[in-house]
Amino acid sequence: MTTKGRITITVTNNLEGDQRINKVATSLHNHGYDVTVIGSQNKPCRPYSRPYATKRLPVFFKKGFLFYGEINLRLFFHLLFTPCDLMLANDTDTVLANFLASKIRRKRFAVDLHELFPEVPEVVNRPFVKRVWTKLEDWIFPHIRHGYTVCQSIADYYQKRYGINLGVVRNIPNKKEYKGKGHRMDYGGKKIILYQGAVNVGRGIEWLIDAMKWIDNAVLVIIGNGDVKAEMEKRSEALGLTDRIFFLGHVPYDELSEYTRSADLGVCLLKKQGLSYYYALPNRVFDYMQQHVPLLATDFPEIANVLRNYGTGTLVSHYEPDYLAKTIQEILNSPIDHAQYEKACEAFCWENEEETMLAIIEKALK
Repeated sequence: MTTKGRITITVTNNLEGDQRINKVATSLHNHGYDVTVIGSQNKPCRPYSRPYATKRLPVFFKKGFLFYGEINLRLFFHLLFTPCDLMLANDTDTVLANFLASKIRRKRFAVDLHELFPEVPEVVNRPFVKRVWTKLEDWIFPHIRHGYTVCQSIADYYQKRYGINLGVVRNIPNKKEYKGKGHRMDYGGKKIILYQGAVNVGRGIEWLIDAMKWIDNAVLVIIGNGDVKAEMEKRSEALGLTDRIFFLGHVPYDELSEYTRSADLGVCLLKKQGLSYYYALPNRVFDYMQQHVPLLATDFPEIANVLRNYGTGTLVSHYEPDYLAKTIQEILNSPIDHAQYEKACEAFCWENEEETMLAIIEKALK
């Protein structure tokens, strides 16, 4: 069967929860490309069925520099012998393997950058680690000719620093018809405040937990796993809020929208721990929007640009528990303008982003 081209897409994760990679790979597959997504087998995984080819590389180390060194070494050798016309590296942590393999094989090379890697919270306050990732970018990024990132602020940052022109392909869900308020979650008729995403440092989850002491007739539901989940559970217990705060753990993405549309308020609060969070435009901003769920979000540039232009949420820059509680209570008591959400959903859907991504990939293969 004739294809437009063979593309390898590499990530360091185990492929399970990576919505963006699945959207990109599926779009490329549906438009006639032969796609192989390569990740790591860093823990036991559920069966993973996709219309495109996938490969998980076993790794001995699970985190830190040894993990990144090992996965890049394994990716490098795998890419040396995998038939392809274009190598698409996802984020700085897979760039080295792709850059070297593409040079040796004289293949095309492109990037999909989801964040400012040296500026993520796990890196930004560790000077040596940050210096290593920055030096890697300083070496490789001036050679990048094709690629895209998740928002204009990050594209502008890399253009200014390295003189490279990246397109913008935002991490937005596929268009879905709004089916009305859902009932997948029910807590005795109480309003549902929902956080969905990684339960990691810098996500403001402790602010929400503390604010729950002042919020009436509502529960906080936290969907996701992460580095600080156990700490947040202990915080909830210490405050005596276990009957009002519920940790559901991981929910498969295919089921997540049913939980989202059961909520009355979505939350996306980020701490300014590096430029990566400051410039962030998380996919959950659009997950909530798609289900007509109002959003309480941090007043950071990219998020603010969406909410101010489309009126689908409330921005905050103060996080005192009583202030957050008052703001949340006001949102929960306010009516929803569904027409405004319909307008926003027409503007923000993967079908629009897909066109930009396909044009960049097509150009990279020429």
